[in-house]
Amino acid sequence: METSSAPLRIVFERQYRTAQSEGYHVLAGDQRLAHLDLHYTQTNVYGTLVIEGQLAEEQILDLIERIDESIVLSAEVPREDLLVTVYQGSRTTLYSDDYLEERRQRQGITDGGRAGRASRQRNVN
Repeated sequence: METSSAPLRIVFERQYRTAQSEGYHVLAGDQRLAHLDLHYTQTNVYGTLVIEGQLAEEQILDLIERIDESIVLSAEVPREDLLVTVYQGSRTTLYSDDYLEERRQRQGITDGGRAGRASRQRNVN
């Protein structure tokens, strides 16, 4: 997360929010570093952090601390613990209902009642 001696500015760009969860793109400079899902329960906050590429454990721990300070604590929900599962890898692609419907059509499979779902527009990065 650092270039030379200056740390990169980390930005959390919210993608969605519900009553009990939030999803963020984690940006370092102009590059997406990770995707974060947070789920709030009555006693704990559960996070799934998918890091695109490789980070050292110390960098991951620093990032989790920034998540806690910048997002979780500001949510002002009571919690006993923040539990974060971390995955490291690369994004392959995004699959949507439209993509799957096109695949079924190429294979000659009828929609089986999925037409309504396939016609919904999704705006996901």
